[in-house]
Amino acid sequence: CNMLELYVQRDCQGTAGLKGCTRSSIEKIESDKLPSRTNSEDESYQEAGTARHFPEVACSLQNLCQPFLISKFTDASITDPSLLRKHSTYESYSITSPVTGRSITYPSIRTFYHPHPQAAKLPTSPTPLPLIVFIHGLGGSVAQFHPLLTSLVNVAPCLAIDLPGCGCSAFEPADWEAYKLENLAALVATAIDRYREDSLGQEVVLIGHSMGCSLSVLLASPNNPLSTVQNLSKHVLGLVAICPRADAPSPREVKAFKKLLSIPGPIFNLWRQWDRRGGTESASVKRFVGPNAEEGVKRLQVRFNEQSRTPVWRRMARGMLPQYSKSGQANGGLPGRETWSALQVPILLMAGESDHITPALEVEKIAGFLGKASRTDPSERMEHGEPIVDAAAPIDSSIIDSKLRPKSNVTKRADSGASVTTTGQDQLFEERPTLKRRKTHAAALKTTILPSPASHALLYAPSTARIIAGLIQTFLSSHIDPRLSLGWQLQYLTTEGKWDVKNLVKWQSETGRTRNQPPVFRAMKTLREVDDVHSPAIFVEHWRGKIQAVVDISHESPVYDPQGLEKGGIQYHKFPTVSKLPPTVDEVKAFIDLIDRLRVQLGTESNDHNAAEDPEDAPVIGVHCHYGFNRTGFFLVCYLVERLGFKLEDAIHEFERQRPPGIRHGHFIDQLFVRYCAGLQRRPTL
Repeated sequence: CNMLELYVQRDCQGTAGLKGCTRSSIEKIESDKLPSRTNSEDESYQEAGTARHFPEVACSLQNLCQPFLISKFTDASITDPSLLRKHSTYESYSITSPVTGRSITYPSIRTFYHPHPQAAKLPTSPTPLPLIVFIHGLGGSVAQFHPLLTSLVNVAPCLAIDLPGCGCSAFEPADWEAYKLENLAALVATAIDRYREDSLGQEVVLIGHSMGCSLSVLLASPNNPLSTVQNLSKHVLGLVAICPRADAPSPREVKAFKKLLSIPGPIFNLWRQWDRRGGTESASVKRFVGPNAEEGVKRLQVRFNEQSRTPVWRRMARGMLPQYSKSGQANGGLPGRETWSALQVPILLMAGESDHITPALEVEKIAGFLGKASRTDPSERMEHGEPIVDAAAPIDSSIIDSKLRPKSNVTKRADSGASVTTTGQDQLFEERPTLKRRKTHAAALKTTILPSPASHALLYAPSTARIIAGLIQTFLSSHIDPRLSLGWQLQYLTTEGKWDVKNLVKWQSETGRTRNQPPVFRAMKTLREVDDVHSPAIFVEHWRGKIQAVVDISHESPVYDPQGLEKGGIQYHKFPTVSKLPPTVDEVKAFIDLIDRLRVQLGTESNDHNAAEDPEDAPVIGVHCHYGFNRTGFFLVCYLVERLGFKLEDAIHEFERQRPPGIRHGHFIDQLFVRYCAGLQRRPTL
């Protein structure tokens, strides 16, 4: 604060006309302050000294704070992704405050709701598909979930709201009470009740980021003080917490943060201006994304920081702070041990190794609350995070009082670089899959730590968003409801044989083969015995000597006679896999082993050295599923990464370039990013 006062003093010395500034102007600029303050709040406001010693500064600050007016390039309504714009409405919600019993109305809340596109065709017994609810953090918005929503809207109906004053929602009401954490939880519960199909027994899965995790816990835990949401907790099937905070700030942290929040809005905005110097390289950006983040996520963080409104942030931050009794008991604010420990649903906890807002070891602390901690007591090795957890914030809350935090005795774990292992599908479905629901809420706990540079922005960072999507989809289908697997749904919806007229027309419209996937493969669609163009006989006539083997990865018996290939000098190998489901880790390993053996046997391993001279004439191995895009692309991308040294993104783009449009199933690509995220720390289910 002393630095800010000196900075303001210096600015005022060169400003004319300040003495003519009236008190009414000051009050107008400071309109974001609490309408009615308690005595203690008045005292802390005077302790800051700004209003008392620098009343003449307020007029000049109005000009200083002009950079914080949101431009057309950062306005949330203009930069809103098209998916969100198309499926959003602006609705009014009224709640009864669980804190005071007062009625509070939020008149214009952006509400995103996307029904499942195939809901009418999927089983609704015993209940419809669960409603997936996304809850953003302090200073955040629904737009931060956009990369995840693009995947999950095809899995289940999705609901999300911009909290008041965030994103596209109106900053109404202005009363500070409306922004208490308990009231925000009641608002989310009211929105859920409006969209949840209660008459059909529809259940809910909560996905929160940062402060959104705390709101999710209040909604899901039966041990919460909110009578308005207790009925909702019994309908919650599971919880996904991304970058969660384990407990509330300490009494000393609360006291220090209250002093920070007592600084008048204009001074606060001046602080923001100082903090944002440098754009994508500013302290405000590095705090969230880390110093080694990719440029794309830095630009996004600049946008989200600029969209975070100071008066909204101040109110929500104040509403997250608990009140401590004389005995040290926390009341209200961020939930802690008692609320977390009462959870009785499957939980997925995710964090980034380079997250300094909510350090990754917060996950272990929560596991300890749930009775599933590691052998080392997390309370003894906890790296303390910020007292207030942000998704985008005006200022650096770590400077409140660095002395409040004890030195960490954590030894940073080295990146093992171990390959990621996942649970594969144990069953190959030859018929429409059946629904096997969980009989009880199995309190499974899954934890994942994404390696550096994964940070507090991992939800929307391009390098981690796909990984997050893949991990969540696996968790939903494995621990919540098997119907929440896109592969399961696609199989269920496949009610016709592959070779009826409709599929035949589709098959005929696809390109038969690609150029070489350097320097080993040709991706292709399956051959057809009676086809006039793509039959084994015509294939052998044209490709003898160029394609030395064909690997058929379709699950069914081929619709052509493999002997036609064998007689023409092209080996045929059957490697059955299931359509619509990403190949398992074991299947990928077996495929790679098969290709390695074939390359040695056929002598195509020399292509690594001479394919560049004449890639089209180099002998290769043909691979096909039905159409040669999804499973074929998945296997070929894996081989390019594991054997030929491609980076994952380059391998995906290479397949897309050679066989457009490339891998069509988004959940296949998500799974690839999960598989090849080096250093991803996935622990066994607890």
